[in-house]
Amino acid sequence: MNNEESYLKIFGIDLGTTNSVMAIVEVGQPVVVSNAEGFRTTPSVVAYTKNKDALVGQVAKRQSVLNPENTFSSIKRFMGAKYSELSLEAKEVSYKVTGDDRDNIKVVCSNLDRLFSPEEISSQILRKLTNDVSLYMGQQINQAVITVPAYFNDAQRQATRDAGRIAGLEVKRIINEPTAASLAYGLEKKDDEVVLIFDLGGGTFDVSILEVGDGVFEVLSTSGDTKLGGDDFDRKIVNFILKNFKEKENIDLTGDPQALQRLTEAAEKAKIELSNLSETTISLPFITAGSDGPKHIEETLSRVKFEKLSEDLINRCRLPVESAIKDAKIDRNAINELVLVGGSTRIPAVQNLVSTIVNKDANQSVNPDEVVAIGAAVQGGVLAGEVKNILLLDVTPLSLGVETVGSLMTIMIPRNTTIPVKKSEIFSTAQDNQNSVDVEVLQGERKLSKDNKKLGNFRLEGIESASRGVPQIEVTFEIDANGILSVTGKDKKTGKQQRISIQNPSNLNKEDVEQMIKEAEESALADQQKKDKIDLKNQADLLCYQTEKQLKELDIKDTNTVTKINSLIANLRESIQNDGFDNDSIKSMMQELQQTLQTLLKDENTTPNSENEKTNKENSDDDNVIDTNFTEE
Repeated sequence: MNNEESYLKIFGIDLGTTNSVMAIVEVGQPVVVSNAEGFRTTPSVVAYTKNKDALVGQVAKRQSVLNPENTFSSIKRFMGAKYSELSLEAKEVSYKVTGDDRDNIKVVCSNLDRLFSPEEISSQILRKLTNDVSLYMGQQINQAVITVPAYFNDAQRQATRDAGRIAGLEVKRIINEPTAASLAYGLEKKDDEVVLIFDLGGGTFDVSILEVGDGVFEVLSTSGDTKLGGDDFDRKIVNFILKNFKEKENIDLTGDPQALQRLTEAAEKAKIELSNLSETTISLPFITAGSDGPKHIEETLSRVKFEKLSEDLINRCRLPVESAIKDAKIDRNAINELVLVGGSTRIPAVQNLVSTIVNKDANQSVNPDEVVAIGAAVQGGVLAGEVKNILLLDVTPLSLGVETVGSLMTIMIPRNTTIPVKKSEIFSTAQDNQNSVDVEVLQGERKLSKDNKKLGNFRLEGIESASRGVPQIEVTFEIDANGILSVTGKDKKTGKQQRISIQNPSNLNKEDVEQMIKEAEESALADQQKKDKIDLKNQADLLCYQTEKQLKELDIKDTNTVTKINSLIANLRESIQNDGFDNDSIKSMMQELQQTLQTLLKDENTTPNSENEKTNKENSDDDNVIDTNFTEE
């Protein structure tokens, strides 16, 4: 066994809004793993066909125009959120988004006549990545480090973990995307440097400032906007085209899912082209039809016009950068490196904005699409023991606290506190003879509790009767290395305590997750059975073809056996046309066909030729006796 094989493999996943990437450490170095189709990025798209087949990645994206209502993209934006929290813009997707009786987000799949949670859709992407990396490594890999936006709250982190569990993964660590990027960037760094990671992906935006040196990666601050990303820039172009088309043709395309899907793809392409060109043309023939015939879109879009349309989005990038610098308590001139992460950082106006703020050109030594996955793989290598001498000190992105008198939020752990962390404070009752207290756990930066995210609550009972303010209730907040929170409440006098691990703010309770895991396993089994059926059908069809070919090439004299073989071929072909065929029955028919063919070929090959027929016949009896006796012995 070599040194590489002695480690338990943990791979890294950048689960992106638009695209996902996987990487793994090989011989001490992180490498990006291509998917089964040979691409280094996998579209974060899942689709279900009319035949109820699940498609993931590039194949799902390719059919999105023809099947928009059952093709789910940008699902990451819905992870860990409530339906009532969604803005109108967030609901502008090709598929239908709804809420259940618990205000949980569900997406409607009409082809399967069922609802999916965002975690279930994400699990399909994770399952594909897991299968692809296992295929690449030649062994089953089921442990992973998954990255999330730094500004993801606890509910969103737990939703990501749940998606991993549903996919059959053991999620060893959840780490922030900018932090992962710094691991990839600073792996070989020896000098102390302050690095600003500017991460603008398909659906989220993060800024982190880190101090990197001697294998220690310490996050000083983080900020961001989980509702800002490349999708928003695409939507600006889409809305611009929709408006112009309506003014020109008096036709509103907003209610046409196929047209919107084509527009979205064209907008994304135009955005990418405008990163290198000053002008591009958006051409969509036969986008719809009016009373006077088919209608087409032919629109020229300049970079200047695009930047004007996106001006508010670009300006939204400014505040988190300035906030992160302020929270890190450093001067912007102290920043040594500016690293851009995410495909949307290729937009020139975005690059100009951040370069102007920090007065520094971006470091171009990292691939913005792959650097997060590479960093996740490095962290996986650290956990597996393959990568040495690296210490990661991350921070919690948002403040955590409890609701106190007056419906106020009292902060226990301020944002940008280094994790893991544990902190306790003493609280008391608000009324005389109060024998229980409700502990409401909150996350956010607002003063009033109602304006913050409610993560969970529990009731501590059995408090001895006393005047208000007398009982001492110790509340302890503990955040582990994954950024996952546990809260404990304890009556110091009676010793009674109550504990809550914020395990299910992802909107899925334990039973939901277990049921989804079961369904996913059953689905994987059904998919494998379907694949086995298709493989067997192809094998049977190939056997029929090869048998017919052999019969044509040979001069077969045994016409009865040939007739029998042709009959077997016909029966086999007829049987595999029925999708519900029995595998064992098909295998039995294939075996009979092969044996009949082999018997025929053997007989034909041992048939005496005309030149030696007489000689062989003279010796045949003796030969048969000897052969028979020899066989019996």
